Amino acid sequence: MQVVVFKISDELFAVETAKVLSITDMTEVTKVPKAPVHIRGLINLRGSIIPLLDINLLLNIPKSLKDQSNIIILNVDDEQVGISVDEVEEVLEIDEKLLQKLENERYQSYVKGIVNFDDKLVTLVDINKILKF
Repeated sequence: MQVVVFKISDELFAVETAKVLSITDMTEVTKVPKAPVHIRGLINLRGSIIPLLDINLLLNIPKSLKDQSNIIILNVDDEQVGISVDEVEEVLEIDEKLLQKLENERYQSYVKGIVNFDDKLVTLVDINKILKF
């Protein structure tokens, strides 16, 4: 399975590349009045208006002090959504047999598992479950 690894605060997360449409640099975000708190706003990406979600809030992770520099555009239920991340690290090929199930209930509902890759712990998230807010 191929995944895109990204950083939020000091933690590494990954989503399957099958869900990733593109990766772009942070761009201007238009705020949406009265939108839920996890929606940062809307972005215009090559003429398409895409909602930008605050993945820190969805994963319950405090924001880091540095600005988020990348947006990952995902295809979720045939809809495009963006998530803002601190930075995109790399694309990795991982063996699904190496995925360790998580015992921590805080993440259990939307984490597919954890992979120890080159002494780095990478949490593989199920983006569909996270976005079923």
